[in-house]
Amino acid sequence: MDTFSTFVFLVCIHLCLVYFLCNYWGKVFVASMEIVVEGQNQPKIALETIKLYEMEDDRISLLPNCLLLEILSRLQCTKDAIRTGILSTRWKHLWNSVPTLTFTYIDFNHPLSDFISFVDKTLTQCHELKLKKFGVYTCYDIEFESQFNRWIRYAISCNVEELILKLWYPGSKAEFQLDQSLYISSCFTDLTLAGSVFNPMGMISWKNLRSLYISDVILNEDLIKNILSGSPLLENLVLDDCYGFSRLDITSKSVKNLMLVGYMDPDDDSANNIMRINAPDILSLTIKGCLLMWKILLLNMSSLVEANFDYEKFGYYETTSEEAEEDMLKEFIVNCRNVKELKIGFFCSKVLARLEAKGFVFPSNMNFQPYCCVPSPSLYSDSDSLLDSD
Repeated sequence: MDTFSTFVFLVCIHLCLVYFLCNYWGKVFVASMEIVVEGQNQPKIALETIKLYEMEDDRISLLPNCLLLEILSRLQCTKDAIRTGILSTRWKHLWNSVPTLTFTYIDFNHPLSDFISFVDKTLTQCHELKLKKFGVYTCYDIEFESQFNRWIRYAISCNVEELILKLWYPGSKAEFQLDQSLYISSCFTDLTLAGSVFNPMGMISWKNLRSLYISDVILNEDLIKNILSGSPLLENLVLDDCYGFSRLDITSKSVKNLMLVGYMDPDDDSANNIMRINAPDILSLTIKGCLLMWKILLLNMSSLVEANFDYEKFGYYETTSEEAEEDMLKEFIVNCRNVKELKIGFFCSKVLARLEAKGFVFPSNMNFQPYCCVPSPSLYSDSDSLLDSD
């Protein structure tokens, strides 16, 4: 962590303390005033509380706006940034210019319509013309499709660099149709889309995109080709529980990191499909999660430097399940024999143990790290740390 990040981290801690103290003393102030009105016999408590509540601006409030905005942008959600307005008059409208907006809805004690209204109202009060990040984490109701697309257009109008849209549907498939303007916006550098329907009417144009995380989306080979051809700078690609394709041709020379997290086609009960991955220029490959398929074949992986395997295999088998698991992992290792570092996670380690018991020997040039924890795609999506209701 560099010096500036350390400074901001410490200031954030200080800010939280000030926030809660002010919240506490605000409540004490109200309670004390009620005592004075009702009893007229304890003025000292009220006067002392007023003195504490009207204390001079704290040192954090004396910092320049650029630092205060950086602090607010690192809070978990926009509602927390708005709440800092109680600290002093200096903070009251500061959140309006924060370049990061994050909205999360998981509080089912309140209707979704309240969350929609809160986001709409918040966006009307924002003054920032350039957004670093815009994130929405919520369940979806087709009744609010126009509002969701309006938020996307708002973020694009602010030239947002990182857009995160994570939707979930209790007991049903994704149905939210992404606004067509999203497919031709060149402002994105990082894009996270979960639970949306991919349906571009023409060619995709993400000229500055470097990291793409797609989850719970139906993709076919043509769509994947459209994404890659329209993203000439793309370096990191994560496909999380996406399905509908049986071949991954990563022919883009810019893509260096590929992560496949699970594959389950709800319309394919037989699960006897074979996926082929051809990626001659990637440097890092991760395959993890639940794979409902016969097998994955790694074709051209000539540039691969690092491989991470931590998956569970289900579905159709020509032989016994154990033999099918062993054959696929063995093929993976053989096809990755030129990598400098191979990591095997918890689930694959059980298969590996059986292979070793049968005399399997790793290539001597391979740096093998057994039973490691394969990294999750959190680099591309931070929603797990943002589960605070708006």
